[in-house]
Amino acid sequence: MTQISRLTGQVVPVAQRGTGDGDESAAPEGGGGFADYALVSLHCLRICLDTSYRMTIDLLKEMPQITGEIGRVKADLPSPPTLCKAFDRISMSVCRVLLRQSAQLHDPSKHGAIDATFYERSAASRHYCQRPSYRVQKLKVTKLVDTDSQAVLDVHCSTNREGSDSDLAEQIARRNAGDLRSLAADKGYDKEALRENLRELGIRPLIKHRIFAPYDHAHNARIDEQRYNQRSMTETVNSAVKRSLGFAVRARSWFREFREIALMCEVYNIKRFVNR
Repeated sequence: MTQISRLTGQVVPVAQRGTGDGDESAAPEGGGGFADYALVSLHCLRICLDTSYRMTIDLLKEMPQITGEIGRVKADLPSPPTLCKAFDRISMSVCRVLLRQSAQLHDPSKHGAIDATFYERSAASRHYCQRPSYRVQKLKVTKLVDTDSQAVLDVHCSTNREGSDSDLAEQIARRNAGDLRSLAADKGYDKEALRENLRELGIRPLIKHRIFAPYDHAHNARIDEQRYNQRSMTETVNSAVKRSLGFAVRARSWFREFREIALMCEVYNIKRFVNR
C-alpha cells in the first residue's frame, strides 16, 4: 500500500467525523452537491500533492484506488473550478474541528508548547499580488504543539503583527484549556498576566522570567527543566511542515489562506500518524 493510499485511508474518516456527514454519499445519484467530507478529502490530497486544482483532478483520474476510498469514480470527480469554489464553504470552525480530530490520532499527552512562524503569501501568483497591491507579504502562524507526539493541536493565523504574542497564547490556551496541563514557551511570551490566566485555567505555565531582580532566578529555578526544554518541539514541527508541505500558501484571499494553513497542519498530523 502506498503512502498516499494510507494517508487517504485516514483523511476520509477524519473528514467524515469533522463535517458530520459521513452517512452521505460522496456524489449523490440524480444530481445534488458533493458531500462536504469528500471535498475536504480532495483538498487535503491537493495540499499533500502540493499541486494546483487542475493538476490534482488530473492526477486523481489516474488513481482509481484513491478515488474509490473517497467514494468516487473518475466521472464523479468535480471540475477544478467547482473544487476551488467549494473551499469557500469550508468554515474555519470546521477546519479547527478537523485539526483536533487529526491530533486525537496521536493520543496527546496534555503537555503543549507554543511558538510562531511565518509563511509566504506572494508565492501563489506574483501578478495577483501586484494587482491588489499586497502590503503584507508574510502570514504569521502561531501553533500549539503536543511536546510528546509532536502533533499540532491548534493554530492561529494573522496577516498583521498587532497585539502581543502573549495575548495570542492566552487565546489559544483558552480554546484548549481542557486538553492542557502545562504550556511551554520562550521568553517572548514572558508576561505575568499570561501566567496568571494560565493558572486560572488549570494550566501550569513553563515560561522563563526575564532577569530583572534576584527573585527572578528563584522563579526560573522552580520550572520543570525537562518539560521546559521541550518547547523546541514547536520549531521542529514548523520545520517539518514547511519541508514536507511547503513554506508558502497558494490561496489568494486571507480567509482562504487561514483555512489552507489549518488543513496543512491536519495533513501533517495524519502523515505523521501513518508513517510512524
